[in-house]
Amino acid sequence: MPSPRFRIAIAVTATVFITAVESPISPAAADRLQPGAQVWLHAHNCYPEKGLWKDRLDRALAVRSSDVAIEQDVAWFVDPATGRGRSVVSHDARPDGTEPTLESYFFDRVRPLMEQALEENRRERWPLMVLHLDFKTNEPAHHQAIWELLGRYEAWLTTAERAADDNRVTPFTPGPLLVVTEAGENQVDTFHTRVPVGAKLRIFGTVPPVSFPAANTADARAKTQVTATPETLIPSGATNYRRWTNFGWAAVEYGGQNNAGGWTPEDDRRLRSIVSRAHALGLWVRFYTLNGHAKGQGKGWTESYNFGSIEAARERMTAARDAGVEFIASDQYEELGVVLAAVHR
Repeated sequence: MPSPRFRIAIAVTATVFITAVESPISPAAADRLQPGAQVWLHAHNCYPEKGLWKDRLDRALAVRSSDVAIEQDVAWFVDPATGRGRSVVSHDARPDGTEPTLESYFFDRVRPLMEQALEENRRERWPLMVLHLDFKTNEPAHHQAIWELLGRYEAWLTTAERAADDNRVTPFTPGPLLVVTEAGENQVDTFHTRVPVGAKLRIFGTVPPVSFPAANTADARAKTQVTATPETLIPSGATNYRRWTNFGWAAVEYGGQNNAGGWTPEDDRRLRSIVSRAHALGLWVRFYTLNGHAKGQGKGWTESYNFGSIEAARERMTAARDAGVEFIASDQYEELGVVLAAVHR
């Protein structure tokens, strides 16, 4: 039996967030980057782990080579022999040096797609792809290495002008690749604060996550999340650098995936109220991670993300799609691709 549900239906009244276009980009490209305009297949943990699951990036790109977000977890490895550090693709915060670098694993793999996009110059379709960096370690040297790496590929990137006023949301200049990160410690220093005014921002973070009061039990923690109003969950909106927000599914259904029962109209209203709040504040929104499979049958997937059946996962994928969630995360890329192909709102 699933745990009792504690839910609240929220009616959201919002003013639509509009960014004035200050640069000569096509209206189609500008619209595509507005909150609520685009739904992306978010390929969760799209990299090998401890030598296994080496096909994840190829699987994701086989489903979609555009309108796809690729998550890469990155950690800083310092070679003990040379003292030199490098950013590697790793789920573990303590990499051992056998992991591929972010540049070799991701950038080299998508190079043909990016170069073709630049040659075709169909800017109304940009960005084609999102790179989501989930930093497992947040050393200043790591941040600087990522900033310099993105500089080498700046011709690919969707950028925005660094404004003197942090609250000024400058318009994007679309490129075929958009890079986002979260709100890791001190990331903003490298990726925004130290960027000269008037220069290009290469990567965009989340608004700071809300902090809930400490709870003594798992039940209390779950209740706090699922009863928090959208205004509590998202207290602040887009800034010059911060352009999105990020939630686990426990913000929608009590206890998250493992405790979910049947999908209800109340659940749908809850989901839509959070999405509406994000969009009203000029933010994209991500929910993670929507999987459904027999217990213990995942392919290296985190069990707490499992609804228990693909039917239950599909129902949530469909609801997220129809609510306008920009980044719908799943480890089951093929299943999510089928849902997103049947576009309906």
